[in-house]
Amino acid sequence: MPRLPLRSLALLAAFALAAPLAQAHEGAGLTGGFMSGFAHPLLGWDHVVAMLAVGLWGAFLGAPALWLLPVVFPLVMAAGGALGVLGVPLPAVEIGIAVSAIALGGVVAGALRPPLWVAALLVALFAIFHGHAHGTELPQAASPLAYSLGFVVATGLLHLTGIALGLLTRWPAGRIAVRGMGAGIALLGVLFLTRAA
Repeated sequence: MPRLPLRSLALLAAFALAAPLAQAHEGAGLTGGFMSGFAHPLLGWDHVVAMLAVGLWGAFLGAPALWLLPVVFPLVMAAGGALGVLGVPLPAVEIGIAVSAIALGGVVAGALRPPLWVAALLVALFAIFHGHAHGTELPQAASPLAYSLGFVVATGLLHLTGIALGLLTRWPAGRIAVRGMGAGIALLGVLFLTRAA
């Protein structure tokens, strides 16, 4: 892998880790604002595994998917969050989130390599459900902008974690391990689906 993307990922991770410090003046704590938004994706396993799967798949596919998929997801997720904040209904959100874990885990487990636009479209579709869930669960006291920034940053960190794990695909045993992680995510998605249905 070229050095520039690894440096870029490290720089992005450093900025993302520093973001909560920049928001420390907000004062809303975990009841609202940035920290509440930041914690939300990290406290739901259905969100965590889907975000990891996006990073794993991006790393598995390599450049440009390596950076494109983890950029598409938070951007579209923010739009889905805005729909949730505005009260625009979206049917079967929890089912959509569960199916995202099944599908994204499944493409990693199956080592699927569709055209880039198909991968980006699939990721964007599921991002709407995740964003809508974040937006509708926005605490009343929270600033929608700070909350949205928090969940986008947390999502980015989960994607970076998936990418880091996905870099194991450089070795044959690592490819097997990454595909196994994908299968585990898909199985968790089935569990989430039984609870959501």
